[in-house]
Amino acid sequence: MPEGTPAVVHLSAAARPLAERVAEAISGEVTGLGDRSRDAGSSGATSGDRPAEDSAPSTAAPGVAEGLRQLFAGGRPIVAVMASGALIRILAPLLSDKRSEPPVVAVAEDGSAVVPLLGGHRGANDLARLIAAATRGFAAVTTAGDVRFGVALDAPPAGYVLENPEDAKAVMAALVAGAPASLEGPAPWLEASAIPFVDRGGSVAGAVRLTVSTSARPPAPDELLYRPKSLVLGIGAERGAAPEEAIALAAAVLFEAGVSPLSLAAVASLDVKADEAAVHAVAGRYGVTARFFGAARLEEEAPRLENPSEVVFAEVGCHGVAEGAALAAVGAAGSLLVAKRKARRVTAALAGAAGPLDPEAVGRARGTLFVVGIGPGQQAWRSPEVSRMVAGADDLVGYSLYLDLLGPLAAGKTRHDFDLGKEEARVRHAMELAGEGRRVALVCSGDAGIYAMATLVFELLDKGDLSDAARRIEIVNAPGISALQAAAARAGAPLGHDFCTISLSDLLTPWEDIKRRVRAAAAGDFVIAFYNPVSKKRRTQLAFARDELLKHRGAETPVILATNLGRPGECVRIVGLGELAVDDVDMLTVVIVGSSNSRVVETGDGRRWAYTPRGYARKEGTGIAGGHPGAPSSR
Repeated sequence: MPEGTPAVVHLSAAARPLAERVAEAISGEVTGLGDRSRDAGSSGATSGDRPAEDSAPSTAAPGVAEGLRQLFAGGRPIVAVMASGALIRILAPLLSDKRSEPPVVAVAEDGSAVVPLLGGHRGANDLARLIAAATRGFAAVTTAGDVRFGVALDAPPAGYVLENPEDAKAVMAALVAGAPASLEGPAPWLEASAIPFVDRGGSVAGAVRLTVSTSARPPAPDELLYRPKSLVLGIGAERGAAPEEAIALAAAVLFEAGVSPLSLAAVASLDVKADEAAVHAVAGRYGVTARFFGAARLEEEAPRLENPSEVVFAEVGCHGVAEGAALAAVGAAGSLLVAKRKARRVTAALAGAAGPLDPEAVGRARGTLFVVGIGPGQQAWRSPEVSRMVAGADDLVGYSLYLDLLGPLAAGKTRHDFDLGKEEARVRHAMELAGEGRRVALVCSGDAGIYAMATLVFELLDKGDLSDAARRIEIVNAPGISALQAAAARAGAPLGHDFCTISLSDLLTPWEDIKRRVRAAAAGDFVIAFYNPVSKKRRTQLAFARDELLKHRGAETPVILATNLGRPGECVRIVGLGELAVDDVDMLTVVIVGSSNSRVVETGDGRRWAYTPRGYARKEGTGIAGGHPGAPSSR
């Protein structure tokens, strides 16, 4: 089965009952893209003042094509109750690498036909069969191995990895052509297939070989070598131990055991080491997850330790970290393969389980906090990195409106909604959730680091009252399109030279400080982007800024007023500084005031654009008429 909760998409209310039946059969999430009715004009702004979170998006739901592309870009398996041709045309522009793309299945509106379109060997064929059984339809599986033998040799089930996938096509072709086959090692999914094995313990002359083994050796000719993910490296490390030392010791232990690194299921350690770089370096070197256990759980393994230590017990509360973590991970039926080996500041041990392990069921992960900016809200202005992070999260934390804007990406995830004004509570909650080992997306509009929540994350780390677990989380920031970037792009290039941003809200910043910054920016001749220019209760700050700027630059200086950027009702205007009226601005408006060098130019279609020259003409001596800094603005 594919990774991730499948999104079962329906386009109409009539198709919803079938979608619900399909979702129940495959443990999916029903996602309606054609029968929603949201108020696209709702801004979510309050009547009072509030701190900027860069921009306030609308609640317009994504369309069918946009919603499907969001799901696909986020790596979600898709089951769509719709015509296969339409689904193909929608997703075709996104296709690039079949090894990384999620499964896609089309289901006829009466459930009679179920067609795996993409990712047949990455779960689509299995989904199609399950769905067909639930709808009493026909699974139109077309891949040769599945049709002939009921198995995909290049896509073993979870818990196994094929060492030489490049040879799978030739081996499958030989089997289809009638070549004999031998099977060595425990492989329930192969034993249950229709492959007519002539030998199940060795090899037969001229036969293709299917082998399951942890032993470190290369595959033989005409052999597919499968690695069961049944091994766990336990790692202990002093605080600040060198990652290179840990990697070298881990490699030595694997070599001593004579096993393939591909059979590693996880790296395990004590929970207070959840943020230890050396532990994560070993996990990263072998492409596996790092899992962690509390000291009490590791102490339960004390009777099985080969090298118990009273010194270690005195320091961390268990008699062994490397051996204890490895044994805890493989369970009571597992055993040590290599006892504790020690480098200068690192220890390592290797244990093997009775069969493949599910690493997600072993201990707990180091929590991850994704701090993401979704831009103004529309999918086209949201980066693929942000979409991947949201798709990979277990929990979503944010202002309700911003979570709504995620559309299908939010399906199947636990939401933690917060009102405006609860910013610190919002961030603290996200960090503590991550401290429990969860993957949490802290969702902001615009860019998370510009008048948004990223700064609170680090402020709480610096001086906040956080649990030890919350302090050990991994933090990953992703940039978003900020309101000032969106406004500048829509208006031309006003940020082409030195600029700054100033929030005119005195909710978090004393008004005297704001006045000082406005005066300094005016005197410095910066282009200025004003956030929170006005509110229903606060009408004087923008007027002050306008009047102060008029002391340093002309009344004709271009001012961009940008409202509802990238959303229904978008409006971008260019006015002169002397014409700027407070009543023309609201809380959803970003105001960009040009410098004394900023200019306006009109193109042949009558469009007016604002820009601020960088000085290229002077530098290169091109002599562009009127293009030198200091030239008066053209109106």
